[in-house]
Amino acid sequence: MELVTIAKPYANAVFEIAQQDKSHNDWKAVLEAAASLMANEKMQDYLNSPSVAKQDKNATIQELVVQITKRKLNTKEGEFLSLVLDNSRAEALPSILALFEERANSFDDAKVFQVISAYKLTAAEEKNIATDLGKKYNTNVSIEATINDSLVGGLVVKLGDKVIDMSIKARTDELSLLLTTH
Repeated sequence: MELVTIAKPYANAVFEIAQQDKSHNDWKAVLEAAASLMANEKMQDYLNSPSVAKQDKNATIQELVVQITKRKLNTKEGEFLSLVLDNSRAEALPSILALFEERANSFDDAKVFQVISAYKLTAAEEKNIATDLGKKYNTNVSIEATINDSLVGGLVVKLGDKVIDMSIKARTDELSLLLTTH
């Protein structure tokens, strides 16, 4: 089963809890800490070890998350981590984090768009793009700009699974497809 499919109900549940008690930042910190632990190869070996009891794995993960976040976990956070670990779903924690962040961004007043361009954007260009996107989506916008020189020119704008491709590469690919099919 794909990790996103496994992660979705967990991410939705965490998001609903965070919505109820306005604890998005706390949950994000816990999920980031847990996901970073899953990226560690030694931690993967530890979690996959049949000689370590589930409750010991659970206690270790929770203690490490406490150390990383520098705060005690609340009851819901501890129960969530226990549930994920008891169901052997630790490998889904990075996907749970990604889906949680995606939902949080879609409900937040401000949206973060990923803008990919063929060259480094100036501050004025970034501001103009953010203003235009803010008007189009009727929200506060911030952008994360990255460079991909294979685009030749133009932009690709992403928000979650929405993509606006205004790159020269996309236009030439469309033209090439059109010419080869006729």
